[in-house]
Amino acid sequence: MSMSYAPAVPAATPSTGFTSRLKQSLADGPLIGTRIALTKNDHAYSCGDTDHNVYFLESGRLKTVTFSRSGKECLLRICCPGEMFGEQGLYGVRTESTIAMQDSVLRRMPYSRFLRVIKDEGLIGDLVAYLSLRLTEQQQAITDLTTVDSEQRLATILLNLADKLGNGDPESTRLEQRLTHEELARMVGTTRSRIGFFLKTFRGNGLIEVSQTSRLIVHRERLSAYLNERYN
Repeated sequence: MSMSYAPAVPAATPSTGFTSRLKQSLADGPLIGTRIALTKNDHAYSCGDTDHNVYFLESGRLKTVTFSRSGKECLLRICCPGEMFGEQGLYGVRTESTIAMQDSVLRRMPYSRFLRVIKDEGLIGDLVAYLSLRLTEQQQAITDLTTVDSEQRLATILLNLADKLGNGDPESTRLEQRLTHEELARMVGTTRSRIGFFLKTFRGNGLIEVSQTSRLIVHRERLSAYLNERYN
């Protein structure tokens, strides 16, 4: 089956409407919650915590990681301002940790109150759509880990990060969050040396650059074309 790797265009789905309304509620509505400031490397919560709360990121960047039985870390998600995270806390013990990648401010709200407000605001259907989208994203990530080679996964992840963290025109998009080779390796599911090799290849082919501040610049159209030509 042929797949296209053109840069994603945000769709007007119930899930995007839900996150927009959540962001507005954080500013002046009923979803205020407890305001918490984190410095870089602080944990919002940790694996093994019993934490029946849901969280909203107000500013900064967070990463969510989980661990294998051998202790190997896997980076699951990067959370940006306006996003909700920690949804799994409803079910008991945390199986992941969420860590500040830079100084950040978040809101924490007990699930019982969150669900009550969602009901009062008429957002139950939007919440279900949002959670369905998150589940679909995680299922796709699992599928890619087992069916797609490492270079292809890295290129796809860079395109997704450009959509989420990028700043600049659609062709040359700078990732505002600095990501180490180790962090990319945890997202891709490979070694740091392999990430270095792939990035060197991408740079040699003019698909990415590295700025003077060590930020990746993704040439999205070129990288998409490279994926289509190489893997279709």
